[in-house]
Amino acid sequence: MTATPPADALRDRYGRTAVDLRVSLTDRCNLRCTYCMPAEGLPWLPKPELLTDDEVVRLVGIAVRLLGVRQVRFTGGEPLLRRGIVDIVSRTAELEPRPRISLTSNGIGLERSAAALAAAGLDRVNVSLDTLDRERFRRLAHRDRLDDTVAGLAAAATAGLTPVKVNAVLMRGVNEDEAVPLLRFALEHGYQLRFIEQMPLDPQHGWSRDDMVTADEILALLATEFALSPDPAPRGAAPAQTWLVDGGPAKVGVIGSVTRPFCGDCDRTRLTADGQVRACLFATTETDLRALLRAGEPDETIADAWRATMWAKRPGHGIDDETFLQPPRPMSAIGG
Repeated sequence: MTATPPADALRDRYGRTAVDLRVSLTDRCNLRCTYCMPAEGLPWLPKPELLTDDEVVRLVGIAVRLLGVRQVRFTGGEPLLRRGIVDIVSRTAELEPRPRISLTSNGIGLERSAAALAAAGLDRVNVSLDTLDRERFRRLAHRDRLDDTVAGLAAAATAGLTPVKVNAVLMRGVNEDEAVPLLRFALEHGYQLRFIEQMPLDPQHGWSRDDMVTADEILALLATEFALSPDPAPRGAAPAQTWLVDGGPAKVGVIGSVTRPFCGDCDRTRLTADGQVRACLFATTETDLRALLRAGEPDETIADAWRATMWAKRPGHGIDDETFLQPPRPMSAIGG
């Protein structure tokens, strides 16, 4: 093992190589989901601190051309709030080698933008949907926008942004009774459902393991109505462990970030909306690439800083370790 990071990729000391880049385009969101931010919102990043569209594209280009990144996912906050998102997607699609481009959204705004995003080069979307009950949606998100999210899902499918994936977080005493209805909804519309264990990334630092519905519990709930069998396809570095539903071909996934961590196969690197690169979703340190950009440093210098950050990546997130510290930034400021 060398003492310094290799020069040709985003490798770390544990043999992992990051090829999947998550790029947050904004920390703002038009929902106020209770596990993500308080009802009154958060102090947003000042505009001068945000990466410009040109800076986003330049950093993504460095990752693709110099560092071996092959997948780019744009996240937020809510990335559709970024005015330049269609142009950013288009310019990303022009990179060589062309990365696969996806988007994580709450679905609000997709009805009017899905066709333009697909034409620009977006390949697919993940849409967050935790409930099919309108009043429950309003209580969870502090906004009455369920119809907009459902319409956004349909627009994404019509635009060919497939497979359309639905992300759902189940919370004890809140919506765990919707595991079966959510899967039935996804099956009826041809969407791929992914349940995600709630993670300690809320700004209130109120996360409790007791409130989290675990992967085992999710599977038990689904098994009351569906026959689940392990997916024989290789999982690779995918965060979701998948099962065939009633023999397939339909599948359902569970991302057990807390109880079934997949850190040993992680292939992700993260860039925040203000230009900080993070080696892990739960990292407590960051490297400021924005400062290097604005100081006029060349691409290779920025790439070296990125390599060094990933080389120092820890073996795992350490949620079960008694020394675990929740990141100071909440999920909305890091990017999903």
